[in-house]
Parts: sequence; structure tokens; C-alpha cells
Amino acid sequence: MLHERAWLLKIQALALHVSDISSSVYREACLAILSDAFGHCAENMKNASMFQSPGTPICTSSGLMNRNKVLELLEVVQFRCPDTSMKYPQLLSNLRVESKIEEILRNSATSEFGGVYYFSERGDRLIDLDAFHQKLIQMSQELHTQLSESEKGELKESFHRMLKWAWRYNKNLEEQAAQLHMLTSWSQIVEVAVSRRMSLLENRSQLLFELLDASLGATSSPDCSVKMAYILTNVALTCMAKLRDERFICPTGADSDAVTCLDIISAKQLSNAACNSLLFKLIMAIMRNESSETLRRRQYALLLSYFQYCGSILDSDVPPSVIRFLLLEEQEGDDDELTLQNVLKEQSELARANFAIIRKEAQAVIDLVTKDAIHGSETGKAISFYVLDSLVSIDHEKYFLNQLQSRGILRSCLTDVSNYLSKDMSFSSEFSQRFCTIDAQFSLLLRITHHYGKHGSQILLSMGALQNLSSCSLSGYQKKGSSRLNSNVVKERAGEIDKKWSLTAPVLRIITSFTSLVDSADFLEVKNKIVREIVDFAKQHQSIFNSILRENISGANAFSLERLNMVVSILSKIWAYEENDECSYVQDLFSMMHSLFSLDFGSLNFIQSPNMIENQKSELVLFGICFGLISYLYFLATKKNMRFQISDGDNNKLGQQQPTLQMVSNLLNSVTLALERVGEEKYLLLNKVRDLNELSRKEVDEIIKVCMKQDCISPNDNIRKRRYIAMIDLCCMAGNRDQLITLLLQVAECAITILLVHFHDEACAEDLSSFSDELLPLLERLEHLKEDKVGRNLKLFYRSVSTLKEMTVRSMTM
Repeated sequence: MLHERAWLLKIQALALHVSDISSSVYREACLAILSDAFGHCAENMKNASMFQSPGTPICTSSGLMNRNKVLELLEVVQFRCPDTSMKYPQLLSNLRVESKIEEILRNSATSEFGGVYYFSERGDRLIDLDAFHQKLIQMSQELHTQLSESEKGELKESFHRMLKWAWRYNKNLEEQAAQLHMLTSWSQIVEVAVSRRMSLLENRSQLLFELLDASLGATSSPDCSVKMAYILTNVALTCMAKLRDERFICPTGADSDAVTCLDIISAKQLSNAACNSLLFKLIMAIMRNESSETLRRRQYALLLSYFQYCGSILDSDVPPSVIRFLLLEEQEGDDDELTLQNVLKEQSELARANFAIIRKEAQAVIDLVTKDAIHGSETGKAISFYVLDSLVSIDHEKYFLNQLQSRGILRSCLTDVSNYLSKDMSFSSEFSQRFCTIDAQFSLLLRITHHYGKHGSQILLSMGALQNLSSCSLSGYQKKGSSRLNSNVVKERAGEIDKKWSLTAPVLRIITSFTSLVDSADFLEVKNKIVREIVDFAKQHQSIFNSILRENISGANAFSLERLNMVVSILSKIWAYEENDECSYVQDLFSMMHSLFSLDFGSLNFIQSPNMIENQKSELVLFGICFGLISYLYFLATKKNMRFQISDGDNNKLGQQQPTLQMVSNLLNSVTLALERVGEEKYLLLNKVRDLNELSRKEVDEIIKVCMKQDCISPNDNIRKRRYIAMIDLCCMAGNRDQLITLLLQVAECAITILLVHFHDEACAEDLSSFSDELLPLLERLEHLKEDKVGRNLKLFYRSVSTLKEMTVRSMTM
């Protein structure tokens, strides 16, 4: 019976998969299948159900079908097959026949080759009863002369029981096969419906939760075998992925075509109680007694997907500051109960609840995950480290940090990373597999520094992280010219070098996190030790640092800019403490200042690409580099009492570039132009969000096209969904502009402070008259920056500008 049901489900799954729903006939057929299976459909059902009895409620436009047959079918599949272990009669043990029977059963040969097995049409290995009977008869004949009449009868009865056991064994295997076949078919119709026909279902989030809850509940049941658990976990993965998609899909069911900012934060998120229920069942499923690494890898993937679902109710690219501003604009009264504060509060409560649930089983969970991370396959190791990474991300009490420390996981990661990066290149599949594990270990180390801040960085530093990373031969991973090897080998080797070269970024990120400890060190000896170790790292990897610093910025890609930003950030914080510039980093930094501070940022190739969002991200990184450079000059001017020439002159050292006040003024001018432009861009973007509901479909599509998000919509999507996607994109761009304004103001404040230091210095002030003539118009433009455009309180900034302006005017009159 199960096999028949399984084939029916397979046929229905195939129909759902291949049907063209643009045809009314096929659409009605799909709706009928979905209504029968799930009890939720989005359209009025005219046809009778395919396999429901008369009078059973079906889906209508005014209500949902009463029963979810898919969940009922899952209950049918869940049963424990009887125990088929054999308990041998005492006589067989006494006659030492038991071992001979076990030897016969251990032999996997079929009856044609002297064994006792055969394979069914479905591929199940069953016991050939006739062959087994013949083996038992042979054994009986061998023992016949040794037995009394009563023992002969008892032996015959024992062998008869053995044949019954073999029949039950076959029957059990057939039931297991039917059970697995049914569950496979069940999973197919569920996954096809969820992945391809979700738009035809109503109340989708609730339906996905029910499927998830039932799948996880069945997985943790003692009646569930490892094979069944694997199938159910795959179904749960599909449902969780769809739940994550559902959250950021435009809300449906509204009567209006208009969208509001509330639509961004009122995404279809399950209740906290529902999320907690899913996590609890998932943890129980992971901790089940009967398991395998293959199954746990899928369960770990599901756990990561769950954490991503719970991680942020807001779109990660839409900053809360922009949402908060738009909400204030939209709310006309107290009728809107759903506010950003309430949403963020619920998110915080969910994070604490997730932490509490996992902490109850923390010891067992971490033991299991760390075992897979250390002793599993390379694939198992990689995903296990990502699970540890996710556990750290929800840690509220440094509990998981202490657990990882006590098990030596962090120290092991540092050793593995160091050993991997110190090895020569090799052409093997092991390289790629190992790369994934190392990437996951870097992710965990970076999470420690990010989540725990300076405390996490201090822990890694105390474990000798700098010594481990310093021993890595990063210089061996730079791209070099082609060799005399054949083209295939060159391409393979280039791919390996690209992978290892990409690992320089996480190394530099970790070093950057250590620089945060320089200013916060309580004791001078500690500060000097940290500085010295980072300086030594920079010296040991001079070729890497020099190649990054000397790369052509105008043709740089996003990855190159990110590396340059980190190198500049590292050197700007520690190299001023180094007296000897044998590595020529100072000259590299000064040279970059001369070229970058006077650069027309709009002329750069990567700022002129068709993708506006990517352009904005590149511009943000570029000004981040400027901030690192001007911070270095700020340290030289304020801490080291270094004074700069007004402009390049004869008293500069031959062949060496030196920082100048003109250079600082050029940067201040670029920042002023950027502040004016970016403030206006942000203002226009926010206005466009407010007016989005007034735009036509063509105008909305133009916004989506500019943001390169055409793949997010289809020709059948209505105007509301298009406006929703356009609103997300506009908010992302406004958020990027908001970040850039913050950064630009920091750059401007550093530049103004450097200039103030020179104007306050009487030895320098006498020569600043001509320079002041050029500086004054720039300061007047800064005074006219509007707070409503930049979205900041500029009171302190205006005060600094006014002070510098007064000193500039005074210098002009001298």
C-alpha cells in the first residue's frame, strides 16, 4: 500500500514540476494537487478534489481547507520496524552451530555463487529462503549421527524457527524499503511545491512553519532511521530557505498598490515562540543517538540557515538610522503600533531566547561540533567551524568563548592557519578541500575579534596569534608571471594562487583588530609590546605590504581596495612609532597622499561602472583609505610634533616626497565637494522614497535597472512588488550616503586639526599668509553646510571651522 501511495505522490510531484501554469488547464490541475496535499491555496477551486471524499472541505476564496494531508501522510510514514535480531536457541549454541549460521549470513554472495542472498527488483538484498533452507539441511545431516531422537526433534524445531526469522527479516526489509520510498515521494512533492509553486499557496509562512516543525519533530523521533532523518532534514532545509526568502519578499494581500517604510520592518517573521520551538527540535535532532557525519552536516546547514533567519529582521543593507528617519516621516499619529523600537526589541528577545535554548545543551552540542571540527572530513570540518562561528555570534555572556578556550579550539585554528599558509603549493584536490576549512577557521577567528571587540582581540593576541600569522609565507601567494608549464597547469596553479592570495584579506583583518589595542592599552609596556609585534609583522611581510601600497588605485577592484584600506589602517596606527623606515613604508604612504588627496574621485574607473550601489561602496572604501592616511598625518602633527612645508619646495629631501599643507588643503577641498554632493544625494534619495508611490511602473523599473536588480523581478510581478524592491534599493543607497557623510566629517576634522596645529605654531604661522588666501574660500563653503542635508548636528564642527577661519583671516592681515 505504501508503494502505491509513493508512486501517486511522485506523479503529482512531477506534474507540479513540469506544468506550465500560464495554461488555465495546467494551473487548475496544480491548484487541485496543492489543495489536496496542503489545504492552502490562493485561488477559488472549481474542480473536485483528486483524491478527497465528497463533503471534505476544499480551499475557497473565503477560507482555507481544513486538513493538511501532507502532515497526515508524514504521520503514516512514521513507524518503527520490528526488531529482527536473532536469539539463537540453547541447543544451537551447545552444538556450536551458531557460529556457522552467522558465517553463512555474513557471506554477502548471492545463492547463484554459493551464498544465501538475492536482490529484489528494487535492489533490496533479501535472504533466499530455499538456499538458506538447503544450508540448514546440510548442517542437520552433518549433526544427525551425534544427536538423540529428542535432540533431533529440537534441532528441527530450531531450524524451523530460523526459517521463520529469515522470512520476518525479508518482510522487515520490504517494509523499510516501502517506508523509505514513501518518505522520498513525500519529500519530493513537498520540495517541488515549496520551491516552484509557492506563489499558488496562501498563508505561506504558517505552512512552512508547520512543515518545518513536523519534519524536525519526526527527525528527533526514536522511530526515525538515519536515512529517513537525512530526507527529512533536506525538506527542512528547503522550507527554511523559503522562509528566509519570504521575509524579504514584498508583503502580499494589501488592497493598495502603495508601499511604506513599515513594509520593510513588518516582514513575515515567525513569532518568537515558533522560532524557539524550531530551534529546540533542531537541537534534539542534532543530539539524536543514531546519527552520521553526513546527516549532521545537513543539520548544521539547517542550524546556520535558522540563525541567519533570526539574525536580522531588517534587511542587512538598510541601516536603522534611515528606517528611523522614514518612519518619523510616515507616522502621523499613534495608530501605528509597529515601530522600529518594538521590532528591534523583539529581535533582541529572540536572540536571548536562542542563546538560552542552546545553553541548556551547550556542553553536549559543543562537544559534538568540536569533534566534527577536529576529527571529521574536510567538508565536515568546514561547516562545523561555521557552526561554532554562529554560536559565538549569539553569545551574550562570553559563555561560548570560554567553552572554545577550554577546548583549545582557538589555539588549534591559529596553528592550522599558520601551517596551511606556510606550505608550498600543491596540485591536489586536498588543497581545495583544505582551503574551505581554513576559510571557515578564519571566519571563527574574525568573529571572535568582531563580537567580543578588544577583549576578543586580546585573547587571540595572548595565544600568540601574531607569532603564528607572522610565520606565514604570504609573499609566496602573490600573482606572478606565467611559467613554461603547459596552459592547463598554469591555469590550475593560478587558481590555487588566487585562493591563497585571497586569504591575505582575513589575515590583514585580524591584524587590523589588534591595532585597536594600541590606544586602549593601560600600561606603556603592554602598548609598546603590541606595537612592536605588529611592526615586526609588517617588516616580515614587506613585499606584500609594498605590492599592495604601490598598486594602481585608478584600476583597482573592490578586493584590491579592501586590502589597501586595511594595510593603510595598520600602518597609520603603528608605523609612526617606528624610527627606522628601512621598509620605505613612510615614502609609500606619502606618495599615496600626494596622488590621492588631489585626485578627482569621479574620474576613477571603478566609480564610473554601471552598478550605482557598487560605485557607492567603492567610494566609501576610498575615503576610508583617505581617513587612514590623514590619521597618520594627524598623529605626526599632534603626537610627534612634526611640521609640514606649505608646498613642495627645494628644501625637500632629494627624491623623496614629504607631506605638505597644500596636500591637506587639497584633501579638505575634495571632502568639501563630496559633503556637498553626498548630502544632496542623500536628500534626493530620501525624497524619492517618500514619492515612490507616485512614480509610474516605468520610472520604478528605471530605479531597479540603475541598481542592477532586474533579476529580482519578473514580467508578471505587480507594481507593489516593484515599488518594494525599489524602496529597499533606495534605502540601501541612502544608508551608504549616510555612512559616507560620517566618514567625510571625520576626515575633515582631522585635516582641520592639522591646519590648526600649524596656525597655532608661531614658527609656521608667519609663512601662512599666501596659503591662507586659498584656504579661506574653502572654509566659507564648509560653514555653509546644511544640517538638514547631511543629517548631523554640526555645532562642534562649525566651531572648529570658525576657529580655523579666524586664524586664517588673522594670518592674511599679518
